[in-house]
Amino acid sequence: MIPRYKRVLLKLSGESLVGESNFGLDPNVLGHYAKEIKKLVDIGVEVALVIGGGNIYRGMNEAETGIERAQGDYMGMLATVINGMAIQSALEKEGVFTRLLSAIKMEQVAEPYIRRRAIRHLEKGRVVIFGAGTGNPYFTTDTAGSLRAIEIKADVILKGTRVDGIYTADPEKDPNATKYDAISFQDCISKNLRVMDMTAFTLCMENNLPIIVFDMNKPDNLLQVVCGAKVGTLVKDSVS
Repeated sequence: MIPRYKRVLLKLSGESLVGESNFGLDPNVLGHYAKEIKKLVDIGVEVALVIGGGNIYRGMNEAETGIERAQGDYMGMLATVINGMAIQSALEKEGVFTRLLSAIKMEQVAEPYIRRRAIRHLEKGRVVIFGAGTGNPYFTTDTAGSLRAIEIKADVILKGTRVDGIYTADPEKDPNATKYDAISFQDCISKNLRVMDMTAFTLCMENNLPIIVFDMNKPDNLLQVVCGAKVGTLVKDSVS
């Protein structure tokens, strides 16, 4: 198969790693993701990865927990490093070379994030996992994914979810919701379709970085997306 995109950033939610469990990490999900990513590596695609931390810790109401927002965000960043280490192990079990880069220094478990080093790892065929978000509170992992994708000059952001694209409404709640095959950034904003948080979405729009939202749980979906098949929903500058 011939890839349409040479360098991609795959964004996954931490909640997706829970699988059939109620909390933490499901080894079956990790194994599935690792196998799907390996298919890209095998055809020469350069893969970067950002994973959320919601399966371990989500920002909670400060009034309820007594934990201030900034402190809670740092806790969430550490959760993303745990998930990064987990997917790193799953990938290495599949024979894929990886590097985990953290925006917060923790040399014993991850390299510090350096843009040129990240690009060099990608050029050498290693899957680069970006941990600890942007290293700053008040920014989501969606924003971290958009920022890193722009920095490494990725061709596209692939947002793996549990639904097969963007719909007019939540397909899990509205049976009449219809799917978009392609939609513009402006239409997403005007229709209030929450593809990503607004900071992340604006970064992509301003840098003309396309986003593809697709079902990550279906086998071979990731490979088909990268090879140009009409899978999921493409968000781009304009839709003719």
